[in-house]
Formats: sequence, structure tokens, C-alpha cells
Amino acid sequence: MDDEINYEEMVQDGLRGVVRETLERVAEEGIIGLHHFYISFNTNFPGVQLSEALKERHPEEMTIVLQHQFWGLEVEEEGFYVTLSFNDTQERIYTPFAALLSFMDPSVKFGLQFTPPPIFDLDEFL
Repeated sequence: MDDEINYEEMVQDGLRGVVRETLERVAEEGIIGLHHFYISFNTNFPGVQLSEALKERHPEEMTIVLQHQFWGLEVEEEGFYVTLSFNDTQERIYTPFAALLSFMDPSVKFGLQFTPPPIFDLDEFL
């Protein structure tokens, strides 16, 4: 049993909850006022779903913008789905909240930086 309280992990989970609640509200009500979001995430994180073309163009990190042209925002407990347009092609992506690197809403000068949990290669343990 770990005898330390991991405050940093609890804070990170709480901050991810802010993003989850924000996206849930946007999924229900749409973008409110001038709000818009820049969301950066680790494209190598387990569970991230991107097309091969996007993965090739963004092998480590990707920033998406939720403002005018996004569709089908679906928020789940562990992550969110959204469809975005890339070079006139619509792409559906899935991002686990644990993969987040940053979340910004420039309209109100609000931003969060995340410390992603380590990614383990299961082959190292087998």
C-alpha cells in the first residue's frame, strides 16, 4: 500500500474535470458568446483515435480548436469525441482526458496545463 497522498494526481484529475464539464456544457448548449477552446493532447497516448494521415502529421502532439466548425461533440467520463475539418475533410477523433496537455479559452484569458501520466510500454513488462 502506498503511504503517500498523491496531491498532484488529484489536482490534475480535478483540472481535467473542469475540461469535461466545459465540454459537456458545449455539447448541450453549443458555444456560448465568444468562448472558444484550444485543446492540445498527446497523440501517442493510449486510446487516442486519429486517422493515419493526422497521426503522420502530428506524431507526438496535436492542438485542435473548437470554435466555429466542429460537429458531433460527445463527452464521456474518460474522454470526448468530436468531428473537425482538416483540409476540407471531416475527421472524427477521440481524445481521452488523460491525454490532455493544455486547454485554453482565449476569450476569457483562461488556460490549464496538464502533467500527463506516464505512458508505459506493456511489452517492457512481459
